[in-house]
Amino acid sequence: MKIAVYPGSFDPVTFGHIDIAVRAAKIFDKVIIAVMVNPHKNPLFTVEQRVELIREAVKDTPNIEVDSFLGLLVHYVQRKGAKVIVKGLRAVSDFESELSMASINWKMYPDAETFFIPTNSKYSYISSSLVKEIARHGGIIEDFVPPHVEEAVHAAYKLQQNK
Repeated sequence: MKIAVYPGSFDPVTFGHIDIAVRAAKIFDKVIIAVMVNPHKNPLFTVEQRVELIREAVKDTPNIEVDSFLGLLVHYVQRKGAKVIVKGLRAVSDFESELSMASINWKMYPDAETFFIPTNSKYSYISSSLVKEIARHGGIIEDFVPPHVEEAVHAAYKLQQNK
């Protein structure tokens, strides 16, 4: 079984992320969307919330699993028995940083290859940071995220404003 791991912070998950995951699921037997736990970041959503938002977004793709991990990606990939790391590329600038990470991952775990998937052009300008910035200022994000994610983002910012 060819298992691929698609890592990221997914804070929040966007149509671009979903597109990459679903396309990867057409290539690999199983794709694990792995939400990274980064104690140095201050995310909008908890890891558990992000996992649930992603699960809902990919529920119609049976060979996608959603999980989270703390620590090095290569250790997680090894534990899962995966041989592929999936990375989405929006722009040339993404490739530069992702290539560097792929090289380091390969050095630490040569059995795993990094598989780059270019983002569909209709999603190439979308990023989680941009979605949060737009929502923070009351903008409409329905073109960037599924309805349940849009609702969660707006609720999270309302909660922050009421504190």
